[in-house]
Amino acid sequence: MLGIIMAGGQGSRLMPLTATRPKPMVEVLGRPVIDYVKDAMVEAGIRDIVVTTGYRGDQLQSHVNSWSDTSGTVKARINQEASPMGTAGSVGLLRGSIQTTCVVGSGDAVASFDVASLLAAHRQNNAKVTMALWEVENPSEFGIVGLSSTMDGEVDGDLRQGFIRRFLEKPSPEEAFSNVINAGLYILEPEVFEHVPVGQKFDFSKQLFPRLLELGWPMYAQTIDGVWFDVGQPFELIKAQTTLMSRYGELPFTFPPQFFEKDGVLMAESVVCEGAVDRAVLGPNCEIKSGAEVLDSLLMEGCKIGHGAHVVHSVLGVGVIVPSNCVVENCVIGDGVVLETERPYVDEKIEHSP
Repeated sequence: MLGIIMAGGQGSRLMPLTATRPKPMVEVLGRPVIDYVKDAMVEAGIRDIVVTTGYRGDQLQSHVNSWSDTSGTVKARINQEASPMGTAGSVGLLRGSIQTTCVVGSGDAVASFDVASLLAAHRQNNAKVTMALWEVENPSEFGIVGLSSTMDGEVDGDLRQGFIRRFLEKPSPEEAFSNVINAGLYILEPEVFEHVPVGQKFDFSKQLFPRLLELGWPMYAQTIDGVWFDVGQPFELIKAQTTLMSRYGELPFTFPPQFFEKDGVLMAESVVCEGAVDRAVLGPNCEIKSGAEVLDSLLMEGCKIGHGAHVVHSVLGVGVIVPSNCVVENCVIGDGVVLETERPYVDEKIEHSP
């Protein structure tokens, strides 16, 4: 069975972190986000994986190559888009390789996908499409899905699995007929790609799935348990890492081998930490000098925090230098930035050194 991971987006809302890396290569718990959906596929027995790439695909090429093991158990490759093709359009480029049921997932979400359970539901209900769903309290920022217990039944907002009957993007409270949303992982039959135009930009959720619904094709959906994060905003990275660390052991995620957890802090073995750190992730070769404080933050590889500096609820890219006594609060700092001591940094996004 073929697994396809969509990883072509630029991730503009994650700037400045994505100025130097594609969105799926931003890290959560020391691992690129794309690894989470890859692991879910491998856990379900999928051994042939293709990653569709666009923006900064060269970085993904190197990483995806590392998935293929010498035994040949996992075979992974990328398919680079010449121009943006949309979600369905990018996967449609692989239609010649999709001969049987395939699994398609988003490379920029952290979720506890049970792909085997979704496959079983797909087969049991003779579906052409099966979609993973996630339940939210406020669906107004998402695309909601209406379900029925039968293919031609009325929408029941209390259902958490069933046949798809309606879609609606970003509903108002009055419009919302459910609070389950598209979680970005699909089980698809090859014939659905007959409805993806060749050579055109085309989207799964906005174009293909509504079209199949109009045609009366059987489309099923099942709500996942555990966690789901669309890390489309920098502070979602902090929220995700805090949740995953607090629930470590009950979720199907592991830390990279060079990391260890201690008292609510996840850090690489090469970290030198003399200061106070809480609810944070510290990448390889970070240095925290004495008197410094790092709280509720993410520090990528090679960050240097000087004596007496304070970093609170912030995301620091690779190699950021925070000098002694500098204050950084609610900030997102791009790779290689060297901050100044003279002023505090509060609620800022910085791509280049001041």
